[in-house]
Amino acid sequence: MARSSLPVSPTVSLRSETRPLTDQLRDAARTWASSQHALIVLAAEFADSVEWVLDGSPTAAHWLADVADVEACNSREWIRIGRKLADLPGIAQAYADAEVSYSKVRTLTRHASAENELELLDLARNVSASDLGRAIAYWLKQNSSPDELEALQRSQRSVKWRIEPDGMVLFSLRLQPIVAAMLITLLTTLVMRSKPQRVAATDAWPTLAQQQADALEELLIEGPGNIDTEVVVHVRGDGAALDDGTPLHDSVAAKLIPKSLIRALIHDSEGNPIDATNRRRHPTARQKRLVKERDGACVDCGRTELLQYDHVPSYEQTGHTVTTELRLRCAPCHEQRHQQDHAA
Repeated sequence: MARSSLPVSPTVSLRSETRPLTDQLRDAARTWASSQHALIVLAAEFADSVEWVLDGSPTAAHWLADVADVEACNSREWIRIGRKLADLPGIAQAYADAEVSYSKVRTLTRHASAENELELLDLARNVSASDLGRAIAYWLKQNSSPDELEALQRSQRSVKWRIEPDGMVLFSLRLQPIVAAMLITLLTTLVMRSKPQRVAATDAWPTLAQQQADALEELLIEGPGNIDTEVVVHVRGDGAALDDGTPLHDSVAAKLIPKSLIRALIHDSEGNPIDATNRRRHPTARQKRLVKERDGACVDCGRTELLQYDHVPSYEQTGHTVTTELRLRCAPCHEQRHQQDHAA
């Protein structure tokens, strides 16, 4: 008898399984976390022993890298975390009990000390791993003086690069917040003012990451020229922050870039940006800041790149530009909306 060629629906397939993939993945994640914890603890103990010396390896990290078939930078990180945990019993116990993940422990061990580990551990328990970095940044801002925070950030600044197998060069940057904001603003401005071109070899549109790489190339070869940009500092009741939410001390910003253009966007007691209006066609810089703070992302698709300011209703109908009639849309959604209007 010939077998049916009809596909089996995912629902039927899941019901026929004794263990759904979700349960298997949870078990695998728990096993992986437990093994990872054991690896971290043993790596530190091994590095502080003489076994790797007797084996003839140049460092413990090199021995571990050979055994695990990973890069030495990974094994060095295991050793660093394991050694830090020896001085952080609260975080070490939480890690052993699977209360916090390797990702969180890796972040915590960069900033925790005997004095603050329990406070940071409570912070880590209440946020996701992806949000922990920003949460600690806010904590550091609240618990450090501007000079202390500036000294810490300057001590962590770095630029590294390495050659990838395809011959490309991978850069890794650690920049102080205000410096990073300047670079991001310049690249975004260059991307927004240029029109992407299809890649001839593949007939595909460049991705946003590729457009930003092109913008960086233009910036390095031609310089910034007459690009008009500004760094926005949001001033709220709980302090100042950059446009992407990165916390910032005002005094630190003033010291780092005294000649740069910094604009303060003031928020009222309820956290709303103070309104501004005008009758020009194009929104002012202040209006743009207000609309971006209000919408945050494209109102249609949620994208946070290539954002533009759309009149709703159109400027041709109203003859004025006010923030209550502006919407934040990414360039593709903005163009699509106008095409729909013209077709209607």
